[in-house]
Formats: sequence, structure tokens, C-alpha cells
Amino acid sequence: MRKLLFLLISMSTFAQKPANILQHLLLSQPEKFKKFTDHPEKYRLQILYTQIDRDAKNKPHLTTYSYRSDSAEYFYPASTVKLAASVLALEKLKALKIDKSSTFQTLKNRPSQLEILHDTSSASGLPSVEHYIKKILLVSDNEAYNRLYEFLGQRPFNETMRSKGFNGVRLTHRLQTPLPRLENQYTNPLTLLNASGKILYSQIEAYNDQPYSSASPILIGKGTMNDAGVVEDRPLDFSLKNAYPLEAQHLFLQRLLLPEAFPLKDRFQISQADYSFLYRYMSMYPTESKDPTYTNEFATYCKFLYYGSEKNVSLNPNMRIFNKVGDAYGFLLDNAYVVDFEKKVEFIVTAVILCNEDEIFNDEKYDYDTIGFPFYKNLGQVIYDYEVKRPKKHLPNLEHLRFDYSN
Repeated sequence: MRKLLFLLISMSTFAQKPANILQHLLLSQPEKFKKFTDHPEKYRLQILYTQIDRDAKNKPHLTTYSYRSDSAEYFYPASTVKLAASVLALEKLKALKIDKSSTFQTLKNRPSQLEILHDTSSASGLPSVEHYIKKILLVSDNEAYNRLYEFLGQRPFNETMRSKGFNGVRLTHRLQTPLPRLENQYTNPLTLLNASGKILYSQIEAYNDQPYSSASPILIGKGTMNDAGVVEDRPLDFSLKNAYPLEAQHLFLQRLLLPEAFPLKDRFQISQADYSFLYRYMSMYPTESKDPTYTNEFATYCKFLYYGSEKNVSLNPNMRIFNKVGDAYGFLLDNAYVVDFEKKVEFIVTAVILCNEDEIFNDEKYDYDTIGFPFYKNLGQVIYDYEVKRPKKHLPNLEHLRFDYSN
């Protein structure tokens, strides 16, 4: 009996033994993470953390640690797909040799489609890819994403992501716009114009005749609220919804923020000015933006990692977070590259957690405030504190990431 007891204790100890530094950080802070590390399957928790070490020439070398990262375990990617759309839209414009500030007119050819000729949030009153990307990166604007989805086209969007090695990606629909599957296979006609009104590019309506879906049902939860407000005793099927595995998201962020760590063939085909544009607005607080302006948002809106959801938090003046978040159906995500210019800290974290204690979907009763935001705040601060103390042979030069946010 004593031998069996010893064996059970040993097995329990072994089960909690950290396999890498990320797991060690989680297990070393039980007051913050025990709820999640004891039941990671319930919260569908996945984390990837990359340490960055620079050589004498400031070239980054990456070491990534995983906690339950599994491309076979589905989560709804929510707004994290918007960063991919932004970068690929810039690639397409570069290939067309058209400036991102060009007027972007979305036309319509079907009753379900929207015609967008003006944008009152823009100082010029006109829509553009540039302005749509600003709104995506500052406040995660859904309609801005929808316009880029239409610009890219459903099939080219998916095929481009896959050709770049982002495996498991499935991009099937616009956001916050309930449309039948067929309508999302169609994308609008559109035109791009210069300042004089001359048409630079016209794109006819596109149709994807080979729609995307999971090979089998993806059933999550215990119940689903129907359109009549009644909870039905059935899980929600995500098989027709977007998919964007954590490994693909993490790799996308690495390539975007640290392109010099990858061979030329794996880098995005955008200009240095486009890189700087993306970096600036990924790291800008919405309260700093002049065009568009946001008077009803707080500074750390969409900065989950490290700050959580606190509105009156004291900002670290030496820190900037270059990120893209997502939240929908109780899934809460952040893709973040964190830098501290004074302490010479830099690291990348990509994570997802399900905040839905009652396991009922579509009822809009999710536990972001009590589960998700505190988790991200603690995760960011614990990793940041570790990185401050982590020895580095060569301190990073991060000056290319400093921006003037005053204009």
C-alpha cells in the first residue's frame, strides 16, 4: 500500500513537472494560474512564447516555448484574422503599384453586399486601405476587415496564406455580418482611384466555387442559444467558421515583426514604409490617434497582454506592445510583441483561452472580465518580469521601433 501511495505521489509530481520555462512560469505562480493549469482542457488554453536573443549585428535568434499548442484543437480566431488581411492587402497594393492612401470604393452587385463610397471617420471623408488598416489595428474594426476581405477575395486570401506556409488556415466569412455561406463566397466589385478621381484599378465581383469547411463537425459546448433566445441542448458547430491555428498566428507575427530572422523567400512582400506603418499603428494607443479619432476608448483598449482590461492603469512609458487581439464566442486571444526600450526587453506571446464557464454559446454571457482579461494581465507581467532578469549576451537595438505618435 505504501509503495502504491509513493507511486501515485511520484506520478502526480511528474505530471506537474515543467517541461520548459513557459510551463515553469505558469506553475511557479499558482495564485495566478493554478485554475488554468489544473484544467487546461476546459479553458482550451494554448500559449506560445518566443525569447529573442540578438547577435553582435543585432540579428534576432528565436527560441519558442509551448504550453499545449495544438493545431488540431480548434478555437475561434475572432479578430486575429484582421492582421493577416491587413498585411496581404498591402502586398496586393504593392504588386499593383498603387498607394495605400488611394480612394477605395466598394461597390455592390448583390442585395447582401454593401456599397461604401465615403468614410466619415477619415479626415478626407474617403475610404482607403490605409484608413481601414488604421481602424483594424487601433480598435479592431469589423467593417474595415470586411472591406479588406472583399479586396482580397475569399479564395486568393486562403491560397495566399497557405502558400506562405501558414497551415490550417480557413477564412470563410465576413465578421459581425450574419450572411448565408453562399454570400460570403461572393466578394464585391470595387475600384481604386487617385486624388484626381482617375480609376487606378477595377476589380469585378469574385466568386469562390469551392467553399471551405472543416472535414468533420467541430462541436464545442453544452448548449447554444437560438435566434429566438432559447437555449437548445446542443453544442455549437464551428466547422463552417474561420480557423487560424495558434502556431500559424505566432509564425505570422514573428515574420512581421522580426523579418530579418527569416530568409528573404519567407518575408512579406511589402515596403519598409509599410512595415513602419504597421508597426506604428499596432503599437499606438487609440487615444493617441488623430485620424481617426477615438474619444470613447481608453488607452489600453485592445492591449490584453500585460494590461488586461483596466481603464485607468498607469502606462509604462518605456513599453510598447505591437499586437492584434480577438474576442468572440468566449474565445479571447492576443498576439503580442512586447518591447521595453529602457530595460532592453523584447519577447513575443501568442495565446488563446476560452472564457465560457457555463459552456453555453451565442448567449453573449462570456467571462472575459473575470477569467480572460486577468489571465492575460498576469501572463504578460510574469513573462515581462522574467525577461527583465534574463541575461542576454547582446542587448537589442530597438530604435527602429520608436515612433512619434503625436501627429
